[in-house]
Amino acid sequence: MDKMTTEVFVEGLHVYAYHGVMEQERVVGAWFTVSLTVAYDFCTAIDSDDLSHTISYADLCQVVTDEMAVPSRLLEHVAGRIVRALRCRWPQIEHVDLRISKDNPPMSASLAGAGVHVRA
Repeated sequence: MDKMTTEVFVEGLHVYAYHGVMEQERVVGAWFTVSLTVAYDFCTAIDSDDLSHTISYADLCQVVTDEMAVPSRLLEHVAGRIVRALRCRWPQIEHVDLRISKDNPPMSASLAGAGVHVRA
């Protein structure tokens, strides 16, 4: 097959976690929304129709959920851990695009969410 860009994505994964600068945020917790795209060559999976030749989005969700379970003050720290964990488990990943948003963050503004976006 001709060279193409191939990506797997997870969009809008909702996770309850304990991240925040304020101590109460790390005690009470909040909902977060995570979206993730990983680029890698899955042309073998295109031809084989075999799960072992790709990165399962269920496995991506598990890595994200595991890292989100570790409380942190900064979402930047969480994002860095997620990217490192993904690249460690799947060295064939060429590019990661990760967004983490705290839903309804505790601030004096009315907004759906705020967070970080990492392209690595």
